[in-house]
Amino acid sequence: MAKDFSEMEDSNRSSNRSIHEVIETSRRAFLKSGAVVSLASVMAPLAGCAVLSGPSNKLGFKPIPVGMGDKLVVPEGYTAIPLAPWGEPVGIAGRMPAFKMDASNTAEDQAVQMGMHHDGLEFFPLQGSSRGLLAINHEYTDDGLLHVGGFNQMNPEKVRKAQNAHGLSVIEIEMKNGQWDMVRPSPYARRVTLSTPFRVAGPAAGHALMRTSADPQGVTVLGTLNNCASSKTPWGTYLSGEENFAFYFGAGDKPTKDQQRWGAPKSGFYAWDKHDPRFDLQKNPNELHRFGWVVELDPMDPNSTPVKRTALGRAAHEGAWVGVTKDGRAVVYSGEDARFEYIYKFVSRDKIKQAGNGLTQAQANQDLLDHGVLHVARFDADGKDGQGPLTSANGFADQGEVLIKSRQASDLLGATKMDRPEWLTIDPQSGWVYCTLTNNSQRGTAGKPGVDAANPRANNVMGQIIRWKDANDFDGLSFDWNLLVMAGDPANQRPEAKGNIKGDIYACPDGITFDKQGVLWIQTDAHATQMYKGELARIGNNQMLACDTATGETRRFLTGPTNCEVTGVAFTPDSTTMFVSIQHPGETPSDRSDPANPTQYSNWPDYAPNGRPRSSLVAIRKMDGGIIGS
Repeated sequence: MAKDFSEMEDSNRSSNRSIHEVIETSRRAFLKSGAVVSLASVMAPLAGCAVLSGPSNKLGFKPIPVGMGDKLVVPEGYTAIPLAPWGEPVGIAGRMPAFKMDASNTAEDQAVQMGMHHDGLEFFPLQGSSRGLLAINHEYTDDGLLHVGGFNQMNPEKVRKAQNAHGLSVIEIEMKNGQWDMVRPSPYARRVTLSTPFRVAGPAAGHALMRTSADPQGVTVLGTLNNCASSKTPWGTYLSGEENFAFYFGAGDKPTKDQQRWGAPKSGFYAWDKHDPRFDLQKNPNELHRFGWVVELDPMDPNSTPVKRTALGRAAHEGAWVGVTKDGRAVVYSGEDARFEYIYKFVSRDKIKQAGNGLTQAQANQDLLDHGVLHVARFDADGKDGQGPLTSANGFADQGEVLIKSRQASDLLGATKMDRPEWLTIDPQSGWVYCTLTNNSQRGTAGKPGVDAANPRANNVMGQIIRWKDANDFDGLSFDWNLLVMAGDPANQRPEAKGNIKGDIYACPDGITFDKQGVLWIQTDAHATQMYKGELARIGNNQMLACDTATGETRRFLTGPTNCEVTGVAFTPDSTTMFVSIQHPGETPSDRSDPANPTQYSNWPDYAPNGRPRSSLVAIRKMDGGIIGS
């Protein structure tokens, strides 16, 4: 989505207090809907990266320097091979049109080709670490690269092609002679676009606010959009969040209070509202409610219907990540990538089931995420402030409306306003949950929330990583927390931009995950309007780093091509291949390229004389076949 941070959504006008107003005893809570529970712990003083244990030496590679050129760089002894770039046919038998460098592929072509702007991805093994499926989402489109003539003279056909470049892809890959290749055709190959039916499940299914003239029952939504982060569930499915969905709609001159709370603009950034009545909120006001959900896909079953899981709440979801309680229930953490919005946790009612009785484990758990309790994070002092039962007395008719209007419901509970919570990950060894707070340049400005313990810097252009551990188990209502690190460059003059990194510098942490060895991998997403100048002048291209949380040391492992975002990461079961997404190489400051000069900033990965930059997966391996990062 458009990541010019001056244009990022900032729709929270609620009067609930920020952390510094309730931090007196540093008591923190995840709150149930309709109940307030206080909790304990004191934040550790910040003195460099906070560490959890003693010395360690998990990082075995030589770090690379800051990147500045239009190339992808990995450490000595590693290879990085592009795989499945935008426009490659995914491998549906009889429907494999080749990508055309002049952007002349049709909307029908795009419907069976890799979508644009790769983001979250997961590997699903078929034969150990030598053959498997990759499920990936495609966050948004650059119409300047996608169409002949770019965004000029948008029309229904261009809109349909853009809609087909969104969504999800499933591809089959296999190792051949030490290199990964796509398997085409493949019975697993699949594209999910804005025309793909999704089943609506959970308390909001069939709700009056979900019904439209095209779907009077409110149980089937066509498509998913602006999907960002991803995760793989313990039962073998793929979860992805619908992030900045509001930008696709047009609300006209008089948006409703609900539409204002969700950041619906007067006119859509992509002009879909001008050519597809679904996205014109004056004609179809409920269509806005049908996006902003966590979606679930079973990549192993190409005939399965993807699902929108409404019990997890509606938000500008970056993604969703699953922990498992000691008694076998699922706990799903999520945040939303918008200024001053919230972090959520869903605890399932039922235990995760095993495969059996003719069902795969994915099929056995097809309703698991439809029943449970959704919590929102609040950092509360005394367990009383901001209490507001989510009942009709507070303007909600039922639980379905609470979930559709989860932001408003969270406002009533006084939930904590955070600095753009993006990816989360769970340390498999310690149980600590980590979340990147990418940045928030409006923190501390006039009329905006001031600094606080979790967001300690005004004009926060650098971002930080917060972490917590739930008391006793993942379903606990209390937790200890601290800041792992504040990103930045110690050479900066402004104290708020220096950070406290121990090792290689970076800004704007975004993607994040742990590998099996306990190494924390951090990916960055500084925008084209920020990079190479000012306080980010010495940080260079976006990058990927490895962090040893025991020592706090950070080493730079990868730098991407010009103006790209480094995002999405998955490993083969034996940890000898890492898959990474390189998104929007050549991103322009306006987020829309000039069709007359598509290679203005980048021509990666093809470097074709008459080409254009393409988002792509990258398969990274050690030349000696060893474990990544060792």
